[in-house]
Order: sequence, then C-alpha cells, then structure tokens
Amino acid sequence: MWTQRGKLGLKRGKPCLQLVVLSGMATSISPLSAGDKAPAFQAEDQTGKLRTLDEFQGSKLVLYFYPKDNTPGCTSQACNLNDHLDTLHAKGYHVLGVSPDPAKSHHKFIDKFGLKFDLLCDEDKAVHQAYGVWGLKKFMGREYDGTHRTTFVIDEQGIIEQVIAKPQVKLHAEEILGEVATR
Repeated sequence: MWTQRGKLGLKRGKPCLQLVVLSGMATSISPLSAGDKAPAFQAEDQTGKLRTLDEFQGSKLVLYFYPKDNTPGCTSQACNLNDHLDTLHAKGYHVLGVSPDPAKSHHKFIDKFGLKFDLLCDEDKAVHQAYGVWGLKKFMGREYDGTHRTTFVIDEQGIIEQVIAKPQVKLHAEEILGEVATR
C-alpha cells in the first residue's frame, strides 16, 4: 500500500486519512450532469483489451479521468482509489481510470503502485471528448489543452449518478462514497 508523504514523496505504509469539509460546488467543463445517459465508449486498457461501457451494464462504474501517469496528484488519486478498492467493490462499484497516456506508461504506473484496477489508453482523446473533459487549462500563466480531472459515477443502467469535478485526490474514494462533503 502506498501513501502520500511530504510534498512529492511516496512511501509504503498505512494510509493517512484526513477529514476535510468544503463548501460550495466545483464546476465541470463537461456538459454532462447527474441524470444524463453516460456516453458509450470503447478504448483499450493497458493490456490491449477493448473495454466498453456496455460491459458494465448491471454494475456501477466509477469512470475517472486524470491528466498523466506518475504525477503527484494523479498518483495520490489512484492510490486513494486503490486503497479503498475493496470497499468500493463491496458497494458494487468497478473502477476504470482514463488518461491520454499509452499502454506502456499505464503498465509502469500500475506496477509501480500496485494498482488493482484497469486504466484506459485514450491517446486519441475520443473518450475524453465524449465526456467533455478535454479542453483549455491554465497553469502558472500558461494555457494549453489537457484533461480536466473529473469523475463520473455511472449506475447499473448507464445513467450518470454523480459528476465530481476537481476531486480531492487524497479523499476521492470517500467523495464517491459520500463520506466527505463535496465542493
């Protein structure tokens, strides 16, 4: 199990949980919202297996979009979900991560942190665009196109239950499960 230590360092150990309550709601660039039908998708995972929304019919799906493998925020988010994967599975959720990274990068990320869920390779950004999470970003005065970190919780019938824009990466599983106040 990996946990966050310091600003960028990760170490093996017990998960460090902190309770944070935030007010207000974060907004998403995605035009999708709770109650909408989730867009169909197909993309290969890190093993080359073609994955689709249809394969999760009858199950709940956490489809989370993140910018890049092996970066501090993305690592914290993936490790938080991984640390709580048994609880998510017990509540009926499957987890799929989506980024524009290739399979080789996903393999390294999964191996380095022992992730127990699959990551979709969306190099052409088709899934990002279908969910409306690829667009203009600003960072340190620079503008560029990139992934807007967003999670879609999809029910057994393919309907979006929840859209979490700008999730709290260290408390993301708790946000999904409703154990932390959302922004």
